[in-house]
Amino acid sequence: MLSDLITSKARVRLLEIFLASPYEMYHVRELVRRTNDEINAVRRELSYLEKKGILSKEPRANRVYYSLSKNYLFYFDLLRLGAKTTGLGANILKNKVKLGKIKYAMFSGKFVRRMKDQPEEVDFLVVGTVVLPELALLIRDEEKRLNTEINYTVMTEEEFDFRKKKRDPFIMSILSGSRLMLIGDEESMLS
Repeated sequence: MLSDLITSKARVRLLEIFLASPYEMYHVRELVRRTNDEINAVRRELSYLEKKGILSKEPRANRVYYSLSKNYLFYFDLLRLGAKTTGLGANILKNKVKLGKIKYAMFSGKFVRRMKDQPEEVDFLVVGTVVLPELALLIRDEEKRLNTEINYTVMTEEEFDFRKKKRDPFIMSILSGSRLMLIGDEESMLS
């Protein structure tokens, strides 16, 4: 969790908002409503995050809007951290026991960056013995939040290993793309 790394609770709440929707812009008052923090605390943290280059601000009419800065040195690292600590990633990790025995769970890099080009691309792959209704519930909640469909694939370890050994084009396309491991070791998944 972000609170493991960052001691300012107001900063954690702000970052969670920005990481949950990394391409959105927010006005100060909207951030105050979402965090339930005092306006001075929100302004102080926004100023700090802007000085560090994490956020950029853009004046529009008589308002100032903030967004994650794509020029920040660790921007893509923040997106990966956000994928694990907010939204579907956080819910999968929180409900891991209810979901069964998951060996690997990974997001496609395009899903993490919200850059979906092809509707048939897989956003999320889960390998293991999975309780499908529980997983489907979490996926549906995230689809509502993002207002988009999430393409996911679930397979057993045996099916995954068999298809990987046979160099199945579907599996090879997933493994050759960028990815974010949510559960499991990437090296053992690829070998």
